[in-house]
This record gives sequence, structure tokens and C-alpha cells, in this order.
Amino acid sequence: MLKTLKTSLVVLAGAAMLLSACKKDGEGANAGTTPNAGAAAASENPNQPVAKYNDTTITLKDVDAKIAAQLRQLDKQKFELRSQTAEQMVLEALVKAEAAKAGKTDEEWVKAQLDDKLPKPTDEEINKVFEENKARMPPGATVESMREQIIGFLQKDKGREVAMALFNDLKTKANYKMLYEAPEEPRVQVAAIGPSRGPADAKVTIVEFSDFECPFCGRGEEAVTQVMEKYAGKVRVVFRHFPLSFHANAPKAAEASMCADEQGKFWEMHKVLFANRTALTVEDLKKHAGSIGLDQAKFDSCLDTGAKKSLVDADTKAGGEVGVTGTPAFFINGKLLSGAQPFSEFEKIIDAELKKGG
Repeated sequence: MLKTLKTSLVVLAGAAMLLSACKKDGEGANAGTTPNAGAAAASENPNQPVAKYNDTTITLKDVDAKIAAQLRQLDKQKFELRSQTAEQMVLEALVKAEAAKAGKTDEEWVKAQLDDKLPKPTDEEINKVFEENKARMPPGATVESMREQIIGFLQKDKGREVAMALFNDLKTKANYKMLYEAPEEPRVQVAAIGPSRGPADAKVTIVEFSDFECPFCGRGEEAVTQVMEKYAGKVRVVFRHFPLSFHANAPKAAEASMCADEQGKFWEMHKVLFANRTALTVEDLKKHAGSIGLDQAKFDSCLDTGAKKSLVDADTKAGGEVGVTGTPAFFINGKLLSGAQPFSEFEKIIDAELKKGG
């Protein structure tokens, strides 16, 4: 559970930036110490010499063109850091005022609010967490032996939700408004190649780079489902693969989905794989194929021979070329939306795109 005001604020402020995507170790870790890339780009001469060899000079413009995607990401991280810090400052001031009214310290007031509203995990919730994570449990572990740890996990997760609701209420009452605007997201040319849902002539095309073993990708699919429901006939979603190197089973799972696609059942396999993120060994994948009614012999041959590996590799290469460093990553008519963002973030971009298209 969230024990102090500082912990609560840090968790909430950092959640969107740090806990919304699967990334390689160290990815984004230097955001706080990186020079102001956006300001530097605006104030420096693009023709400024950076390096020279023989009779050739490399300019700042040459360098920036090579790392354009990374520079855009740095600008976005700078915006997130500033806006989240500003929000944290507002919350600290609002909490301090409420605590003073109640005659408590800031930490005492927040703890009292959370303790009062934090629900006790049910047996059903505890059993569900145990079953979903059984493969990671110590040998011989039972629900009872892991009960306290699971309760702690669930309370921490629910505590975050309760704290978010509390702080949102404080902001609403104080007429909170974020005035700092995000940098304009440039459009990136991304080939819409791969399994898709929605009409080919849709006004909005979303190209998604994802990883079946990434927990955040599973969460991202919830928003995508909402998108397809609200914008039926107006949005097309194209799925491309970006299995991360530290997810051992992700590459083969990606191949399995394409083997299923060969039999016309990509989306059925897609659903099963995300629902069974911790069961993606080759043996598991073959069982999943059977569960959705695929021709087992044909699927097994496709998977065992690596027939779809080149397709997965091509997707991964394409993702890297347009600046994808973690999953999920969505390009909405070429505009990047990184991480498992809430449906509201998709709405903002999609509505703006539909408005432009008439």
C-alpha cells in the first residue's frame, strides 16, 4: 500500500512515463541528465560543423537527421517530466491545505484517506492472481502460503487506483488545468503491412508494434478494442511485430500468430496469446493452435521450420527504423503514441484526424 504522501505522488506522477511500456534495460534512463535537445535544436545553427574527416564535414543537420526519432523521444520525455513535476507540485500544495484543515501532517492525511477507501482483496481476486502467476511461484507454493504476499500486491495495485481517484478529486475541486502543451508530434511514414481490422479505405490507420509477452501490450489491446468499437468503419488497425530481446518466448509467439494468419485465424490466435502471456513456449503455442481449430500438422510445420521468422524480423527492423524502442507503440496516421495509453489518448488523436479529414 502507498504509505506516504511522497510515495503516492511519485508513483502516480511516474506511472504514465515509466510503467506504460516494455523497454530494454536503461531505455529512457538518462532523460533527466540529457541536454535540452529541443532547445538546442531550436537555437543552434543546423549547418554548425560537428566532425570532419579528409575533406568531408559532418554538420549538426546531418547528425540530427540520423537520430531524428531519438531526438523526438527526448522532447517528449522532457515534456512529460515537466508536466508531471508541475502536477506533483500542485498536488503537494492541495494536500498540504487539506491536511492543515484536518490538523494532520500531509502523510497522516493521505494515509487516512487511503486506509478509509482501500477495499480488502476478495478470495476470488487472490485465487486469480495465484493461478495467473503459478509458473513463477516457488516450488510447492499454495494459495495459503502465498496469501500475504498476494494481498500486499493487490493492495498496492488498488492503493494506486484509490490514490489516483483521491488526487483527481482534489484537482477537480481546485479547477486544475495543465497549461503546458505537448510538442507537436511529427508524422512518420510507416508501412501499413500486416494483419488488419477495419476498412482498407478508413480515414484513420493505426499501425501497432507489439510483443505478445509484454504485459503492457496486453493492456494496450484493451484501448484498441475500445477504438474499434467506437470508431467502427472509420479506423483501420494494422498489427506488426516487435518482440523484445529479453522476452524469450516473444519471437516464436509472433511467428505462431503469422502461422495462424496463414490459416485465416490471426486475430483468434492474437486473442489467445495475449490471454496466455505466461504460457508461450513452443509446446504451449501448439496447444493454443489446437484450441482455435487450426490444422495442427500444418501449423506445427510452419512453426518448427521458422517459416514466418523473416516476416517477424522485417517488422522488427521496420519498427526500429521509425524509432520504436519499446512496446506497445502506435502510429496513428503516422503520429506516434507510445506505451499502454488510456483510450482517451487515442480519442484525442483520432478525433483530430477525423476532423481534418472532414
